[in-house]
Amino acid sequence: MAALKEMEIYTMDDIYALPEGERAELIDGQIYSMAPPSRTHQKLLHFFDRTIGMYIQSNGGDCEVYPAPFAVFLNQDDMTYVEPDLSVICDMDKLDEKGCHGAPDWTIEIVSPGSKLMDYYRKLFKYQSVGVREYWIVDPLKEQVVVYNFEKETMEEYSFGEDVPVGIYDGFSIKVQ
Repeated sequence: MAALKEMEIYTMDDIYALPEGERAELIDGQIYSMAPPSRTHQKLLHFFDRTIGMYIQSNGGDCEVYPAPFAVFLNQDDMTYVEPDLSVICDMDKLDEKGCHGAPDWTIEIVSPGSKLMDYYRKLFKYQSVGVREYWIVDPLKEQVVVYNFEKETMEEYSFGEDVPVGIYDGFSIKVQ
């Protein structure tokens, strides 16, 4: 019987040792490389950053919006580091100059061809397990937004052009075009 090969475990030291300009995320000790975003990805990211930021500002909200690249250390250990496309953080005690330590209240990931497995599975389960309140998966190819409200244990799907209600803010919805 062949011996099972032991999987290598990585830490934050390995992320910080990456060559200049190379981006990766670390989830439970496994490194996942990140490809550069497309123009459509960046347009959507800018739209969400601007729309959510303006809503919070005009309503005197206490939360802050951070677009990628922004470090989020989900666990208390040094084996999980992600860069959600957009993070909304309402507990300022989680923030320091390095990033967010703990779960953001709301994360948005914009799917690219190389990130489907990561966004729809790995991050979905990771975000749910660490206490993210709301997670949106925005898929430009499907023109769809999948909304997971972990507090209410619901999942809803919306097409681009529909109003997508924001679970952490009553009365706020976003129409993705």
